[in-house]
Amino acid sequence: MRYAYGISTALLLAGSAATLTGVVPAGAQTAANDSSVMRNVAPRANAPMSFADLTEQLQPAVVNISTTQRVRVNNSNPFAGTPFGSLFGNPQGGNGGAQTREAQSLGSGFIISADGYVVTNNHVVAPGNRNATIESIKVIMPDRTEYEAELVGRDAASDIAVLKIKSSKPLPFVKFGDSNATRVGDWVIAIGNPFGLGGTVTTGIISAIHRNTGQGGAYDRFLQTDASINRGNSGGPMFDLNGNVIGINNAIISPTGGNVGIGFAIPAEVAVPIVETLKKGQSIERGYLGVQISALSEDLADSLGLEKNRGEFVQRVEPGEAAQKAGIQAGDVITKVNGKTVTPDQTLSYLVANLPVGTDVPIELMRGGKTIKVNAKLGKRPSEEELAGSTFDPDAEDNAMGQNDDGASAQATADALGLSVVDLTPTIARQIGVPSTQKGVVVSTVNPNSDAAQKGIRRGFLITSVNRQPVETAADLDKAINTAKSSNREAVLLQIRRGARDPQFVAVRLQDD
Repeated sequence: MRYAYGISTALLLAGSAATLTGVVPAGAQTAANDSSVMRNVAPRANAPMSFADLTEQLQPAVVNISTTQRVRVNNSNPFAGTPFGSLFGNPQGGNGGAQTREAQSLGSGFIISADGYVVTNNHVVAPGNRNATIESIKVIMPDRTEYEAELVGRDAASDIAVLKIKSSKPLPFVKFGDSNATRVGDWVIAIGNPFGLGGTVTTGIISAIHRNTGQGGAYDRFLQTDASINRGNSGGPMFDLNGNVIGINNAIISPTGGNVGIGFAIPAEVAVPIVETLKKGQSIERGYLGVQISALSEDLADSLGLEKNRGEFVQRVEPGEAAQKAGIQAGDVITKVNGKTVTPDQTLSYLVANLPVGTDVPIELMRGGKTIKVNAKLGKRPSEEELAGSTFDPDAEDNAMGQNDDGASAQATADALGLSVVDLTPTIARQIGVPSTQKGVVVSTVNPNSDAAQKGIRRGFLITSVNRQPVETAADLDKAINTAKSSNREAVLLQIRRGARDPQFVAVRLQDD
């Protein structure tokens, strides 16, 4: 910033000197807001004075979406196993077991065909957590007509879902436009269902394009707008002044939970191919390089003698994936993929994920001050659930029971042992300090009132067997627990391991359901 300020000052001083001497330097530029320029770019008198006609035409195709979910809740009884256990929990005593509650969510969507295909956000129609299941999805028209909706397909990575409703008559619909033609400063209209207030219309301008929000992922590349977007707007359309859908309203940045003028929409250029694939009932497959990267910050760029914001730094290479096979190493800076420069607006994840699985991709990288060219045959990108489950902090604080981590075990384990587990991945193995060849499941949460907690079992412990039968997945553990319960066992013998320490056996008493 100091450098930029110095340049600006120098230019201003030069301009002042020229004015004083009456000499205009060769090649002098006109001020950006000079009157001769502004006459050609200033808004005309025919700029929209009202959006009423446009709104009236578009609004019938914008719908409200309501989901009903059934959430399973672990109602732990701290007095289970004591003479007071029967006084709490369910009428039969015990710890109360698993109970359910109903939950609802609201969002927006829009119809894209007369036969009833509807586009929305994946998070609008996805379960709120792993203990929840979707019981029904309703699409509510502006005239309050309700339709039961079928989930045709969804994609967590892009946060897009496609629904289908059946009607005896053709339905109003809207078409996608070209978001590539969108410019910063263009007018946009957002229609949706904020806070359950269906048919709400807001306007604003495009504040930025190709906005990287810093959340990572293959599709961290949004249209930013100051049109008011709030909770419930998710999945609704963003229109240009020609009535074309140029974006799907997706998220906001807000310190308060309400709109502060920073909203984001998935660009049509990203959405359209995904929507078309989901309509066909097909899943989305994306290319995968198998690296963990970080932005090339100013300090990092300086330390490597590289230009800032040109490339991304490889923190780790996943064993057996495309990057390792191509010879890419930790510490490399990947600068180009398939001939395209890696930048904050065009990230490595974005470039790779938008290439087909199996593509042979030329990659240019910097290593030790030298440019190296390699070719990588892209693998298949894991699901977002698998990617989320690959990160595990053994020192993190346990979550409360009933609020599962991604990848958490089924309810049988949580109820019977008072703990949840995640499958062991090579990444998690490194994080908890066990060999990558090790088999087992990792403890992610522990009920502090459980016998497991009293026996010293903590988050990050590895369970390798139950009753001397090996377990490799959360499903294996649940099966072993159910087998023990069906045999009227009151306890199970767990073989556990922590880090590089030798494994040991611990008998854990089963909780009553």
